[in-house]
Amino acid sequence: MTADRKKEAREKFLLGGIVMKAGLSTADRAFLLGGLIELARVIAGSAEHKRLRDIGKEAFRAPSLDPSSPRVEENAAWR
Repeated sequence: MTADRKKEAREKFLLGGIVMKAGLSTADRAFLLGGLIELARVIAGSAEHKRLRDIGKEAFRAPSLDPSSPRVEENAAWR
């Protein structure tokens, strides 16, 4: 496996962990995608962006909302 493929696989793994940490592991995939599309429309640096980021930072410090989820460690790539 090349270094690029390993990096991509790790990023996918971490994203899946974030979905689980949010308690959305059983959510409908179309719902998840729709929510992510809406999030992509939030302007970086806006009050809404900062509010959501603060919620996410706090969630990384808290126990998982999904009891079957392993702890997702905060990673510099997600900041």
